[in-house]
Amino acid sequence: MKYKILIFCILYFFPLLLFSQEKKEYSDFEKIIKQKSEPYTSELNFKKAQSFFLRREWDSTLLYTSKQLSLTSKNIQLDNFTHFLRGYSFYKKRVFNESKNEFLNISEDFDYYLHTKIFLGAIAIEQEDYTKALDYLLPIEEITNEELLGINRNSIEGNIGTSYMLLDRYHDAHNYIQKNLAYLEEKRDTIALVIAYGNLAINYDYLDSTGLAIKNYSKAYEFSRYIDDYDVKIGTTHNMYEIAKYLNQPEKAYQYIEEHNQWKDSLHDQNEVARVLQLEKRIAVEQKQQEVSLLEAENKVKEAQKDGLMYSSIILLLLLGTGVYFYREKVKTNKIISEQKENLDELNATKDKLFSIVSHDLRSSVNALKMSNSDLVDNLEAKNLEKVNTLLHSNSAIVNGAYNLLDNLLNWALLQTKQSFFEIAELRLFFIVEHVAHNYKALLSEKNIQFENTIPKKDKVFADQESLKIILRNIIDNAIKFSKPEDSIKIYTQHTHEGFCDLVIEDTGIGMSEATRQNLLQETIVTSEKENKDIIGSGLGMQLCKSMIKKNNGNFFIESTLGKGTKMIVSLSKIPPNG
Repeated sequence: MKYKILIFCILYFFPLLLFSQEKKEYSDFEKIIKQKSEPYTSELNFKKAQSFFLRREWDSTLLYTSKQLSLTSKNIQLDNFTHFLRGYSFYKKRVFNESKNEFLNISEDFDYYLHTKIFLGAIAIEQEDYTKALDYLLPIEEITNEELLGINRNSIEGNIGTSYMLLDRYHDAHNYIQKNLAYLEEKRDTIALVIAYGNLAINYDYLDSTGLAIKNYSKAYEFSRYIDDYDVKIGTTHNMYEIAKYLNQPEKAYQYIEEHNQWKDSLHDQNEVARVLQLEKRIAVEQKQQEVSLLEAENKVKEAQKDGLMYSSIILLLLLGTGVYFYREKVKTNKIISEQKENLDELNATKDKLFSIVSHDLRSSVNALKMSNSDLVDNLEAKNLEKVNTLLHSNSAIVNGAYNLLDNLLNWALLQTKQSFFEIAELRLFFIVEHVAHNYKALLSEKNIQFENTIPKKDKVFADQESLKIILRNIIDNAIKFSKPEDSIKIYTQHTHEGFCDLVIEDTGIGMSEATRQNLLQETIVTSEKENKDIIGSGLGMQLCKSMIKKNNGNFFIESTLGKGTKMIVSLSKIPPNG
């Protein structure tokens, strides 16, 4: 059974368990930090860093500790404390390499040197170096509780058990997991109990104690019903689904997979709402910044005019020269204001047009889904299972289209605000295409479209992997969307441009007119006209493709004949960026 159960929560999140969960004990630890660091607060930067640390404002802590370390100091303990605050702050921000470097800079005579070992063990777990984690954590078992200064010993034992389990040393892990579970049952920490029961079940599973594994998977599921963590609920319901299948209980398996899908949908909805809110917030901030810039420019003009009047009243001889000077300054400033206003108007127009199109397409998708669901209910009542199956496939296609639209919107927003991670590296095109095309097998089969990838496995390009996948997803999605049943899609490479590899996605679909082809190649967000009015699309995906191809130092071409098909050509460099 162990190869089918999803291991949903095998790691303890160390910072959550490092200190006691009770507010009073955690406050005591903060008091210890404040007390031990008090002798060094005569240093202004360190004092500010200490204050922000106790308020859990990690970025500000890192700023002032950096300023403190930039100063020449002969006080080793002050430097130790500064490195400790930085290491902890980096750890809370999950920047583990920087955190490790800070802790390794701390000398052994530091009051909290024991804590640095514990954090280094935690970092080793996060970086999946479990042998190293045991090297740091096992010696701490011999330390007395008084020396731990508020650290939860049970959490250390739990992490030792986790490390043993991830090293496939299940017998060694068992006692640690059992002790950790007994402690958590006493504390009634629900989320931690779900994780602990899950770990114990996994351990039993690998020890071939199937009955005990199932019992503990079930306990993890029962406790997960009292928490609001969707990820944990998704994991526990999937476990129970696999168990029901293993026990040949189809009705229960169906119930669990339904619950599993419900939590997945809830998590997806929650994430989408957060993304939309974040996007709206960014746009509002940009608009506010533009308004501030305009006001600052206007204030400059007013100040310049005031100065001009003052100087002109002092001496008549300088009136002409002063007037000319300020007139020129005013012209320059007004030009800046005009350009900023045009940019702001263009940004607002783009935003309004984009939201209008996205809202229309989402409304169309939701309306289509609503009508399809109505038909689905009618056919369910009539027990027309063949029609029900058709409608379910239709619903899946509608939802997938809406998801792709939202995904493109998010990626476009990240690209516009320059927040997307981008790393150009050497890639093998064949495997990238195979990976992306795999997700479209069902859709290709549904439309009976023949798909062929003839890219030589030796062909390589230099590009960012994630953005190249987004480009391929959008182009392949369009190729399927604008192809008829029995059509074909071929992906291959050609080497017609020196230093570049042309990735060609060719379909035998409905094609496009020359006007549409030219329109698609322009630097616009949306197409002005669609060849097929029945196909929903905002053109945002194509704009996203063009922007990402440009960022990858590539070129984009389109060859198409209306009614005969289309070739989308992505030309990428075969030479390293600095080559």
